[in-house]
Amino acid sequence: MTDMPAGNLPEPIDLDAHRARRDDESRPTDEMAGAMVPLSPSEVESMDTAYEIALDDTDDDPATGKVMMPVDTPGLPVPVAVGQRLPIIPTHLRRENLRATTTRAVARAGHVAAFHAVRSPWYATKFGWFASRGLSRLIGQQMRWWWVPNSVALEQKAADAGELKEWEKIHRQLKATRMWRGGVLALQNLGLLIAAPILWNAAPAAGLVAAGAAAVAGLAHYGRPAGQTLVGTAVVAPRFRKLNSDIVLRAYYAAGLGKPDKADQEVRFGSPMSRDARNTGSQVVVDLPYGKGWSDVAGAREKIASGLDVHVNQVFLTPDKTSSRRHTLFVADRDPLAVPVGRTDLLDCKPRSIWEPVKLGKDERDSLVTLLLMWNSLLVGAQPRKGKTFFARLVALHAALDPYVKLIVVDGKNSPDWLAFKKIAHRTVFGTHPNPNDNNPIEHLQAILDEVLAHIDRVNSVLTSLPVTMCPDGKLTKELARDPRYPDLRVLVMVMEEFQVYFETEDQAVNKEIAAKLSRIQAVGPSAGVIIESSSQKPGSVGAGDVGRLFNRYRDNHSARFALKCGNRIVSEAILGGDAYQEGFDASTLPVGDEYRGVGYLYGVTDNTPTVRSFLADATDADKILTAARKHREQLGTLTGEAAGEELERASRDVLADIAAVLGPDGSAHWDAIAGRLGNQMPEQYDGTTPEAISAQARAQGVPSVNVKRDGVVRKGVKADDIRAAMARRDRSGT
Repeated sequence: MTDMPAGNLPEPIDLDAHRARRDDESRPTDEMAGAMVPLSPSEVESMDTAYEIALDDTDDDPATGKVMMPVDTPGLPVPVAVGQRLPIIPTHLRRENLRATTTRAVARAGHVAAFHAVRSPWYATKFGWFASRGLSRLIGQQMRWWWVPNSVALEQKAADAGELKEWEKIHRQLKATRMWRGGVLALQNLGLLIAAPILWNAAPAAGLVAAGAAAVAGLAHYGRPAGQTLVGTAVVAPRFRKLNSDIVLRAYYAAGLGKPDKADQEVRFGSPMSRDARNTGSQVVVDLPYGKGWSDVAGAREKIASGLDVHVNQVFLTPDKTSSRRHTLFVADRDPLAVPVGRTDLLDCKPRSIWEPVKLGKDERDSLVTLLLMWNSLLVGAQPRKGKTFFARLVALHAALDPYVKLIVVDGKNSPDWLAFKKIAHRTVFGTHPNPNDNNPIEHLQAILDEVLAHIDRVNSVLTSLPVTMCPDGKLTKELARDPRYPDLRVLVMVMEEFQVYFETEDQAVNKEIAAKLSRIQAVGPSAGVIIESSSQKPGSVGAGDVGRLFNRYRDNHSARFALKCGNRIVSEAILGGDAYQEGFDASTLPVGDEYRGVGYLYGVTDNTPTVRSFLADATDADKILTAARKHREQLGTLTGEAAGEELERASRDVLADIAAVLGPDGSAHWDAIAGRLGNQMPEQYDGTTPEAISAQARAQGVPSVNVKRDGVVRKGVKADDIRAAMARRDRSGT
């Protein structure tokens, strides 16, 4: 690729005038940004990495060894803020990073040494040939120096002009010069003939070898053909496109983001054109004309890529917080989304904390992307076989390595991907119909949802009873969640794989019950330490009526979203939300191919929406991690539920029939009275239940919660007639 003409631009653009009109606050604080930094020729020669030429002319000067200083300081993950102090000890030399730095340096040195060692016989042959060419060139150069070849032309010129005296003068001077130079060469050769035997007998063998090697190397360097090196290159950096003003302006004007012939519609720059700190691409801050904003440039990304003459996967735009018309343009040297980031660090099998962020992967700038699960819920969506389950499982594995977390796994597709979680899971559900992994999945899910709702009620009850010193702000803390005195305050993570299938069972009443309970858990669970991770390949158009409404509520209440490759824009919007599409993020436009599996947009976590290349944990990795997670739980005594051998009991529980039974002859009762009677009369099923939980279960089956007056007090409760009517409706429908 080479620079193309700037199109039909009316006239050259005065870039210096543009830069002079920048706002004061946009000027780089680092005076070295964009400056030319001298490098000695020896430093350039000593680099063992060969760089192919840049695709565009830049301000770099290879002849002098000068290179551009990056805008953001090398060695730091982000640009240095005003007033920020640089670390005394570089980050890569700190104790926690020293091992990785040393390992990388040793590995690189080992690779280079092995590369050259294998090729050493060929190098010896090349050195011998180049040295002989160098010796021949040296002798020829000396002979030309002795002969003074230009003198022949001078003599001929004087002869042609008929200037005999001038010719004689030149001839005499030429003879004298040749005699003097011949004497110099004779003395040189005589000195070599005398000194060589003396040095051969007097000098140590090591000195002779060193001198001979130096002489051969010097002659080989002198005799090498132009453009060739003496030895091969162990590391070759890829070709890259450096930004320059003309290319960027061409791209933006071609995309319709400005007009060069109108002063108020010109595209301007807010920083120097330069390489980024990680040397993975080039970047510049761009100021759009007044009236243009982020939505304009986000929708023109492909056109900008075309104007830059690169693939759209190499172009990344980041909005600026200071102005809607300002953003950062980053052009990667190669498609960063096709570069795998490797396996997860969870393979060290060390305990993790749910209170610490999950390491999801790296973004397009090779920065680490994390997600704090506490107080958040995560929705993951994608087409089949695009990495959705692998990503969801990666997050769940982080939770599994926290021995104080209760993990519930509900796998709607009943796949082998989640079977290994039985080693540590408090509860599991597989599929929607009886199968070898689960003999009654729907009933088990209903019981689990009741258990989670009861858990939320118990957590809230305990938190309200604690003093402010132990429970500031009335919220769960890491200390409380790990305090053995409060076993009910464990963080609970519920994974819902292909959750939409539980809104589409064959029983509409079951659909409504599950939908109501999941929506309630989604609404009130986070404050009680209940985290939901949901994944789906069908995040929209599920159910009808109340079920559809509750499905949308459940889906839309996830605070964090991760969308991998989707089939179309509608599915992408269902996962990321309509706002994400308006901001230019459409998961249906993500690239296709095996190398792009696990690539997606992370939306709603920060102001930025990174394109994440997720870390890998395959089935073998997951089994290894879960085996270690079980050992951690066994050592601390925190293994619970099915993993500890407990059976999930839900013996023909009929909430309506149970409420009718405890009502007895009463025509109505308050919910707190009903909850108390159920706990006393049926403790095996209702011990610890709350009025809110019973009310939610009854309302999920169509029983209204009404004002009931008992003993002169009016509170919410239920009427016996409404219970009987709901039971009759259920009997008539056969469900």
